[in-house]
Amino acid sequence: MEIVYSRFSVLFLFLLSWTSFTTTDAYDALDPTGNITIKWDIISWTPDGYVARVTIFNFQQYRHIEAPGWQLGWTWLKKEVIWSMVGAQATEQGDCSKFKGDPPHCCKKTPTVVDLLPGTPYNHQISNCCRGGVVSAWAQDPANAASSFQISVGQSGTTNTTVRAPRNVTLKAPGPGYTCGPAKTVTPTKFFSDDKRRKTQAMMTWNMTCTYSQFLARKTPTCCVSLSSFYDKTIVPCPTCSCGCQNSSQTGTCVDQKIASVIQASSRKNNYEPLLQCTQHMCPIRVHWHVKTNYKEYWRVKVSITNFNFNMNYSLWNMVAQHPNFNNVTQLFSFNYKPLSPYAGINDTAMLWGIKFYNDMLSQAGPVGNVQSELLFRKSPSKFTFEKGWAFPRRIYFNGDNCVMPPPDSYPWFPNATPKLATSPFIVLLITFFSVLIRM
Repeated sequence: MEIVYSRFSVLFLFLLSWTSFTTTDAYDALDPTGNITIKWDIISWTPDGYVARVTIFNFQQYRHIEAPGWQLGWTWLKKEVIWSMVGAQATEQGDCSKFKGDPPHCCKKTPTVVDLLPGTPYNHQISNCCRGGVVSAWAQDPANAASSFQISVGQSGTTNTTVRAPRNVTLKAPGPGYTCGPAKTVTPTKFFSDDKRRKTQAMMTWNMTCTYSQFLARKTPTCCVSLSSFYDKTIVPCPTCSCGCQNSSQTGTCVDQKIASVIQASSRKNNYEPLLQCTQHMCPIRVHWHVKTNYKEYWRVKVSITNFNFNMNYSLWNMVAQHPNFNNVTQLFSFNYKPLSPYAGINDTAMLWGIKFYNDMLSQAGPVGNVQSELLFRKSPSKFTFEKGWAFPRRIYFNGDNCVMPPPDSYPWFPNATPKLATSPFIVLLITFFSVLIRM
């Protein structure tokens, strides 16, 4: 019995640990409270249903929704239909043959909704709509960190006790990666009039919370980091096959830079499938961190971000870097900067992004497919050192995805007599020569 019990205990602990690992995939240590919240406000009742205002709030500090934008899906609990929409549209109408006269906008049990494009006529718009599904990160541009649409639902019930919230909510932003929880009834949202003198409230409000996991979003990483310094001629490249290998790539996903323009011109418009330049790392994005200059009280770093994807312009890009000297950053050139402090008393994380209308778009691979800036740090006497790779970042994220770092033992080596002499060919030859003389 004791043996059986111990085996059962081991099995139970294994299953428990496996479960705990799967649930922490969506946890982001640099943005522990970040999420996307979908607020479903019923603002009025209709003869067979209701009118609701649906808002997607991006409460993630540095992860935004880029082109081609979000797709929101769900499953109706009853026989609901969508009579009309403003600020968004369902991708399919479905079978509405049983309706006489004007058919509903969508009759599918599992509708999928997308944002309208810029330039939509004003009579089809509401506030915070019609940006092609692009939603900014909260820390980068809070004014554009929400997207809204209005929906008229029929055959759903006309009271708080007869309506049912959507189930099995899915969010693609633009691909997979988000897991959404069930709808929860919360305190009805309050709305203010334009002059702020009158306040109204929703009939009923549901909240759905979605969290992101890079493991669910992509099978492989999307960026890597290379390193260099003024005190070592060695340039540490991105690790080989950081985001895939050339010989295992599908045909057409990797092209030589010399023929890329021809292939790119023949590709379809709005094609978001990656068309990568052939590299040893096969990443769409490479971040290079160069320790440039050492002053008496300061030191300077140059950061370069290069796009190797011929089919993608990264608008509203951002980069997050973790380094202990960000608590003494003095000046940045041509990048915006905001400190991120997920934990009180620790200021070692910074968010960087481009200046609007100057370098806020990282162009597709090619001569202009890069952005760069320099960072000036004040030295912390108790911490500053160039030894043991201290001058290099601990982690780097691009557009919210963790980038592949080189192994620590490959970092540029700070000048030191012993290792440099030991590896110098001249010194080896000199030692060999003296050894021969001694033997003679």
